[in-house]
Amino acid sequence: MPAADLSGNSRRFTIFTVFYNARAYYPVLAILFLDLGLTLDQFVLLNLIWATTILLFEVPSGALADTLGRKKLLVTAAGLMVLEMLCLLLAPRDGGVVLIALCVLNRVLSGLSEACVSGADEALAYDSLPESGRADSWDRLLATTMRWRSVGFVVAMVLGGLIYDPEPLNRLLPAGFQLSHEVAHRLPVAVVLCQALVCLWITLRMVEPPGAAGRTGKNACVTGVENSCQNAWKLTVETARWVFTNPRTLVVVVSGLVIDSIVRNFATLTSSYYRLIELPEWSFGFIGAAIGVLGWFVPGIAKNLNNRFGTLTNLGIAAGISLIGLTALVPAWPHFGLLPAMLLMTTLGYLGFTVSRALHGLADSARRATVLSVKGLAFNLGYGLFSLGFSRLLAHFPDHPPGAALRAAFFWQVPAFALVTLVLFAGASRLLRRGA
Repeated sequence: MPAADLSGNSRRFTIFTVFYNARAYYPVLAILFLDLGLTLDQFVLLNLIWATTILLFEVPSGALADTLGRKKLLVTAAGLMVLEMLCLLLAPRDGGVVLIALCVLNRVLSGLSEACVSGADEALAYDSLPESGRADSWDRLLATTMRWRSVGFVVAMVLGGLIYDPEPLNRLLPAGFQLSHEVAHRLPVAVVLCQALVCLWITLRMVEPPGAAGRTGKNACVTGVENSCQNAWKLTVETARWVFTNPRTLVVVVSGLVIDSIVRNFATLTSSYYRLIELPEWSFGFIGAAIGVLGWFVPGIAKNLNNRFGTLTNLGIAAGISLIGLTALVPAWPHFGLLPAMLLMTTLGYLGFTVSRALHGLADSARRATVLSVKGLAFNLGYGLFSLGFSRLLAHFPDHPPGAALRAAFFWQVPAFALVTLVLFAGASRLLRRGA
């Protein structure tokens, strides 16, 4: 039987990652839900629902990817992405219970989709590379993919920000084709629906690496889905035990989730923060594009730093940069407050490269997707808990004048993050010395 042609998987992985992650509604994500009729604390709680969904399905999906096959999980993820976009397109503005129900369904479907992708995409791409020099090839592929993702973000951010605000569009359109705010606010979602269809097409063309559906996967195909689920559960438990008892993987996952949770929470609130620092809505997309341009350079910097320093040092650098950025958010300087926001957003790319590189180097092929899913579960648990705490902070402070609650929440998160990271990195350093 001829060997499967895996040469196109690297290209398909890059295309899928760009269209799946560079979503045109990102520059207006928070205000998209607020303009539909939700409050800011309801939006944060929706993100908690999203994170909880991922938390519940992250590791089982990774284990199923290692047993049933990574391609099947990616096709499922793309299909769920199509459905989640349809929910937002159909959600009525100020629609009461119907609006909330469709927004919750959107977050659940989005969480399921993210859970299916997490680990499966990178595992399929990694195992499609030639075994000789695979680690170096992965570094190059990851850096290339991150750069193209930055290009995708530039396009998506500019497009999403521009089409959300009808005023610039209406200046270009004939008098008979003027767009209302209601129509314009759905356009970024419609664009992402098209992106979802591209993702579905790409995943259907992917080729499963012969040994990647698990050393258990071939048996699973013979014995049926029931045994596959049993194998997935067994692999999940064994892998989770390994991740959290191995000092190196434990340090990578726990340190990464602490940094990721607070920075990613801010990433979901950027459009509200931009309003707070008096930036016009039409500029949100251009700001996202500028961050995307900066992201083009992050992989090269991250690769050099990871080659020069150890993983813990790189995680410490990411934590230090995050603390500086979070502290500079507190004054909410008009216009100039954009600088710390851009610093924080680029930190996510550096952190993602560092964590991915470390875990791929530590995990073996048979459970690679499950290891990445355990990481994803931990990250989303941290993000969900932080989102819950942040939403309670927002609800606790009065929002008069507008934006006061957001300022206060930003202030109190700084000392909490500083204390947690100080204790965490001191303990991590001691743990690694003991395990050496």
